[in-house]
Amino acid sequence: MVAPSPMVLLFTVALGAGDAAVPGRTLYIQPLGSCAGKAQGVDEVVAALRAFYPMDVRVLTCQELPKAAYYPPRKRYRAERLLAYLNQRMPKDGWRILGLTAVDISTTKDNFPDWGVMGLGELPGTATVISSFRCRKKARNAAHAVERLAKVAVHEIGHTLGLPHCPTRGCLMEDAMGKVTTTDRERDFCPLCRALAKKNGFIIADKAPAAWIQAR
Repeated sequence: MVAPSPMVLLFTVALGAGDAAVPGRTLYIQPLGSCAGKAQGVDEVVAALRAFYPMDVRVLTCQELPKAAYYPPRKRYRAERLLAYLNQRMPKDGWRILGLTAVDISTTKDNFPDWGVMGLGELPGTATVISSFRCRKKARNAAHAVERLAKVAVHEIGHTLGLPHCPTRGCLMEDAMGKVTTTDRERDFCPLCRALAKKNGFIIADKAPAAWIQAR
């Protein structure tokens, strides 16, 4: 999903399979919303990011959702306002920050002033936010919904690294086109997206041990 400057889209980064984190590249995950206990899916999101990206991943203390991001007409939160909030909360040693929430989020898309999304990320940039709200729709079970969420995280961080939506069916950078079910066929990065990431200065793990890849 693309938004005005800085451009914003859908999915994020961490330790590659067998790779050490690149010095100075720390991704912070910021849970947002209900802070009673650990945010659902945070462990799976961390694992997925570490499977694909050479980055240290750390989880921050949960914070309440900023009131300024709330959109009363649709009773949900504007994703671009959450990105601004996350950029302000980036720790001094942070390189990327990913907000994780269970509430519905939205942004402006084409002629739709308030379009619900699974995630939004700056393209390129430092901040991204993902939501489990739409990942739960028609999911087989809780584990299926969390797998979708983890894929969204990988996708959104890909945007912050300069990767646009990809036309290759099954690539993790494929455009969801408003449908959560597209995530179910996404498995890995295609060769073109891997090459573009490398050109941009980022190496995606060649044999990422992501749970959904191991399950094939």
